[in-house]
Amino acid sequence: MRPAAAPRPGLRDTRREDHENNKLSKRLHRLAGQAIADFDMIGEGDRVMVCLSGGKDSFGMLDILLGLQKRAPVRFSIVAVNLDQRQPGFPADVLPTYLQKLGVEYHIETEDTYSTVQRVIPDGKTKCSLCSRLRRGILYRVADELGATRIALGHHRDDILATFFLNIFYGGQLKTMPPKLVSDDGRHVVIRPLAYVEEKDLIRWAEVQQYPIIPCNLCGSQPNLKRAETREMLKLWEKRFPGRLETIFSSLGRVRPSHLMDRTLYDFNTLRSGDDAED
Repeated sequence: MRPAAAPRPGLRDTRREDHENNKLSKRLHRLAGQAIADFDMIGEGDRVMVCLSGGKDSFGMLDILLGLQKRAPVRFSIVAVNLDQRQPGFPADVLPTYLQKLGVEYHIETEDTYSTVQRVIPDGKTKCSLCSRLRRGILYRVADELGATRIALGHHRDDILATFFLNIFYGGQLKTMPPKLVSDDGRHVVIRPLAYVEEKDLIRWAEVQQYPIIPCNLCGSQPNLKRAETREMLKLWEKRFPGRLETIFSSLGRVRPSHLMDRTLYDFNTLRSGDDAED
């Protein structure tokens, strides 16, 4: 009997690539599902408004949530929402075309915040802060109009870590983007299903899925240099000390108020010898 012919090199490469892509898909869905479960992000009957900017993170989030929706232990609905801020050059047809092919319910909200930001913020200054505030207010209103019970944002693990250090370096506070929060007015629950997901996996997944990515620099605003510097610092740490970022990220979920200095979180004034020690 003749031995079976060896697979052609090109076929081996394709199989290997398919295997790696399947592993990546499983990892993304597992991590997002774990974050959703850990923080009780989505419950029975929730209507999740997925904020879709046209970047890799929000495309990936929508894709993953649609996958989880099919096998989740609870029933929930999804509506994808994009805010067209009337930035010059914004390809208004890209997202509707993509979402129609995907067969997902969607809503495009059009509001000219671009002109407002351009008028208020001088050229050369960072316009992201005002733009973000305006966008947030509009999305909250749209969530009410659509009957959404959850607002899903595409921030990932690297965003959470960078924000943590930005608040330390420039804000003097220990805080970051939480996986789940209630808005200041108490009316909206914001969730971040990608909280456990690394950006490098989202970059790779966007390449695999070939999302129609829309550039995020259409407004011409100056880059957030502080955030860029912080992210570069984190990349250097991870390169020099592999695993450091995972350790730091894990520490965000293991806080010991008695071993910090915030008197609003721990009653140091009544602490006396003989009290039970805390680890």
